[in-house]
Amino acid sequence: MVTLEEGGCVNKAFEAVDDGFQTIDLRNNGRDEKGSSRGQTQVEDSTSQSNDRDHTLLCGWGRFRPNWLQRFRTAKWALFWLCWAGAIQGMVVNGFVNVVITTIEKRFGLRSMQTGVIAGGYDMASFACLAPVTYLGGRSGSSKPRWLGWGVLLMGTGSLLFALPHFLVPPHRVANEDADDICVLNRTMDRCEEDTPAEGGAWAVAIFVFAQLLHGAGATPLFTLGVTYIDENVSKKMSSVYLGVYYTMAVVGPAMGYVLGGQMLTIYTDFLSTDAGSLGITPQSSVWIGAWWIGFILSALLCLIVAVPLLAFPHELPGASEIRASKVSEAHEGAASKSAAFSALHELPQAAVALLKNPTFLFLNLAGASEGMLISGFAAFLPKLIENQFAVSASEAALLLGLITVPAGGGGTFLGGWLVKRLELACAGIIKLCIGATLVAAAFTFCFVLSCDDYPFAGLTVPYNSPAVPGSDGLLADCNSGCSCPRWRYSPVCGADGAVYYSACHAACTARRLRGRGGAGGAVLYRDCACIRTNATLPLYYAPGGEGASAESYEAINSICSTDCPFLWLFVALSFCVMLCTFLATMPALSATLRCVREDQRSFALGIQWIKVRLLGTIPAPLLFGFLIDASCALWAASCGASGACVQYRNADMSKYMLALALAGKLCSLLFFSLAWWFYRPPGSGSSNAVIPSVDLVVCDKVNGSAAGARGIVQNGTLDKTNGYCNAALECSDHL
Repeated sequence: MVTLEEGGCVNKAFEAVDDGFQTIDLRNNGRDEKGSSRGQTQVEDSTSQSNDRDHTLLCGWGRFRPNWLQRFRTAKWALFWLCWAGAIQGMVVNGFVNVVITTIEKRFGLRSMQTGVIAGGYDMASFACLAPVTYLGGRSGSSKPRWLGWGVLLMGTGSLLFALPHFLVPPHRVANEDADDICVLNRTMDRCEEDTPAEGGAWAVAIFVFAQLLHGAGATPLFTLGVTYIDENVSKKMSSVYLGVYYTMAVVGPAMGYVLGGQMLTIYTDFLSTDAGSLGITPQSSVWIGAWWIGFILSALLCLIVAVPLLAFPHELPGASEIRASKVSEAHEGAASKSAAFSALHELPQAAVALLKNPTFLFLNLAGASEGMLISGFAAFLPKLIENQFAVSASEAALLLGLITVPAGGGGTFLGGWLVKRLELACAGIIKLCIGATLVAAAFTFCFVLSCDDYPFAGLTVPYNSPAVPGSDGLLADCNSGCSCPRWRYSPVCGADGAVYYSACHAACTARRLRGRGGAGGAVLYRDCACIRTNATLPLYYAPGGEGASAESYEAINSICSTDCPFLWLFVALSFCVMLCTFLATMPALSATLRCVREDQRSFALGIQWIKVRLLGTIPAPLLFGFLIDASCALWAASCGASGACVQYRNADMSKYMLALALAGKLCSLLFFSLAWWFYRPPGSGSSNAVIPSVDLVVCDKVNGSAAGARGIVQNGTLDKTNGYCNAALECSDHL
């Protein structure tokens, strides 16, 4: 009989039967309703959270994530925009900044030590930002593309700020645009004017350094979080290729900066308000100041264009979880590699100590620091070396370096990544490749032995044609002692005798003539120069577009003296070899660094590595190079009672200092790579240091409904048939 009680149903016929089962009361009550409601709510919350998670894995900005945008949610498109971001960073920091070093020295009367501080500002900011950016950006669930996009925007802001000093100073004044730059007997010495070449001074240095700090802070995520974002979203086999393409574009960026920056320097800095032709100067003139600021305005616009799509990418791409599960660890065998992941901010010191216990990682970092010192120092001052050693203009030196950097830097980086994939090198083999490349590069550093003779500078390296005035600085002689030449008006001229004179006044020239007026370029020609030894035949100047009738003789001209030094192209060829071998080791060294640490330590490991590289290499490098270049200066320009930029260097000393730095750096890199290989212990024999996957796949046979035994366990894509297990309680049931 069935009765109804409180809305439920109870079969009385079964109440007296003892069948071993307990009666289950299925009647609803208030408590059951609450439990059912709560379970339904939990399911709805779980579904809502799943939908939110799926929504964040789509491409878009905020809530705007249209379907047509999801076709770009691939590793190739992420690599595309990261490549452009890396290229812009290289173009600005390692291209434009390095190209304009000598120009802003002349424009604002700065020393090489001061421009070294400007160049080092980028690495100072990177050093300060690397640990928090890599630690916070590398945490599980953190959106690396968001860090990358905002970083690119910050870098664009720094580019705008770097160009600001150009708009805060009056138009550049060329010393020879006034008629009083010639010799006037018994004239009164004029006062030091406020708009001298040192019109920028310390405040300009402060603006440049702050702009570089923004560059460094904005570029910090690119080669830490950007590298790990690529590595997490592509297979291990393709990781080296993707990273090789990424770093190749990062090297092509400086090449673009050198080439484009060199072309910008052929435009007069105040072309919007002043016609260079009316001043009688050309890019070959010694007083020429190029438009150094245009490239930074362009870079700011490019940063805005690239940042927008980067901000649209999700924190991981489709298939990232499967890629993580399939990877096998090659971390260095040791206690540090078996430690658990660190996720809390207060555990940061413990995480750093765990990494520093890895000797391979430690020595790879030191090798990177010595390489970074050389790359940073020569990137900033190699154009200056070429200008002074081989007597070429700033734009020509920048173009030469661009021609070297494109095939050598880009090709070397890509070739290094390709060799790792083609030869299927393990971590130890990768380090051996770095050793070989560094050894060859060290042999080619002897290219810095090539040195040209010093410029014949009147009163400094060669004497005047008359006795020097006793007690003077060497620039005064009997031939110009009555001219009252101002020391702060540095406007060098090339004499018909092949010597350089501090100014037309110091050459005792009493007549001047401007040729090429009207925007076609030209020059200022000087005659009747008492201090210049002249032959019977004077050199001729041909105006642009003119022919025989437009030729005019002169005794001095406001352009660079030519040189017959034959070593320029030999130096360029050997520098190409040094750069090729240097960048050949860049990609393999990065691969070795990523492979010798645990996967969950990689973002933080790259941050620690770049901190060491900057602290020990790239931060002190511009200061050290600038100090040694200043030490090789033979004559300083005077600006309102203070010394300005160096106007004449001792080429032999500069060559000697650069050779010592290059050779010492390469030998240190060779030593550290060798130690990294010596101390590396691959995973295996003794104890396993493999990364434990999130799911272990159990493989077992079942015979007649019972477990026949476990055949193996699949961990990280490798089947272990000796130490497999099976859960006995489940008996490999059909449910699994």
